[in-house]
Amino acid sequence: MSQEQPQKENHEEEGIKYGDVFNVKGEMKSKPEAPVDAGMMQKAETETTGKTQKAGAAMQSAAAKDERGGMAGHKDKNNVAADGGVSVTQTEAHLSGSQVISESVAGQVVNKLEEKKRKVNKLVEVVKQFNQKAPLNTMTPPSIVQEMGAGGAGSGITIGEALEATVLTAGKKPVEWSDAAAIQAAEVRATGRTNIVPGGVAAAAQSAATLNARVTKDEEKIKLADILADATSKLPSDRAATRRDAEGVTGAEMRNDPNLTTHPGGVSASVAAAARLNKTNTNT
Repeated sequence: MSQEQPQKENHEEEGIKYGDVFNVKGEMKSKPEAPVDAGMMQKAETETTGKTQKAGAAMQSAAAKDERGGMAGHKDKNNVAADGGVSVTQTEAHLSGSQVISESVAGQVVNKLEEKKRKVNKLVEVVKQFNQKAPLNTMTPPSIVQEMGAGGAGSGITIGEALEATVLTAGKKPVEWSDAAAIQAAEVRATGRTNIVPGGVAAAAQSAATLNARVTKDEEKIKLADILADATSKLPSDRAATRRDAEGVTGAEMRNDPNLTTHPGGVSASVAAAARLNKTNTNT
């Protein structure tokens, strides 16, 4: 025990290195995080994406800690970012319908984020909280609302993303007629069409419900995850979920359920959570 403490102090005296924060290679691993470097990254992030991203936040946290410990000055910089440069790109991945954000320092990628996956994962958190029947503003941390609302009016959670979130919240549930009805209602509202899309999620859900009605063992039935995985790529068009969408999807699920209820974490729960979160974002 008496020998470990000096080792910790020596590490702290050296400051936080890039290798302590990111999975980088070569000389960059031993270079200290510097306040000016963090500022460069955060500026690039804001100019490209409209907000601070993971890399900039991590660099700022490390640099601030070194400043407080007297191991770095506010204007300190090193040649990692100054000479090698920082880069933040945001591109559209057409096949997945996602925005991919990539951040690099001196040519090495330090953060890569697929926006759709992040939004879906965050929505799953909200769906779980929504199922507890508590008001959204008391259950959802402000950070989630801010993260999912940043980026302008077009960045709301879409109906397709809500369907994909259902894979994580109720993916193992066998598809029933109530699920198929909710999925159809969601598809119609996402696409603006009055009929279902041939080969789309609604058509697949109806087929699954028909087949499942003839099967007795749950393990042999088609599950929601089989139908809703990559739902956004199966929709010819998509849009942010609204309260009216949530009411329509919930009504369709309830009308087709023998007990006139909805499944916790199911299709209507995901769309409702997305709509409530979108409404909260517009009010912040």
